[in-house]
Amino acid sequence: MTSMTATPLQRLAAALEEERRAIVEHDVEALVRSTQDKLDALRTLENSAAGFGFPAELQERLAELAEQNHANGILLARRRREVNWALRHLGRSESTGAYDAQGQTSTVSPVRPLAVA
Repeated sequence: MTSMTATPLQRLAAALEEERRAIVEHDVEALVRSTQDKLDALRTLENSAAGFGFPAELQERLAELAEQNHANGILLARRRREVNWALRHLGRSESTGAYDAQGQTSTVSPVRPLAVA
């Protein structure tokens, strides 16, 4: 590994590990930090490889890190489904962000009281 790309690769690997830990432990603040660290490391890697590509010996490590990133994405999608499920059962729903036939984005969701006084 060359010194020019060793540090960004190590930073990327560490950020992906931290991202996974944050997802598993439901640590939103750590997830935001690790995602920013990951993006910074990726930007540095892209800049260092601009026009030249990555050396062959780094291709395998990059593929491993890409796979780890994909696995984190799957885990994060699962967590999101769990949160959406819980919100639906609490009477809340996430807005769809889509427009209806009249060009409006508002969604009507039934209000379900959690308790009666």
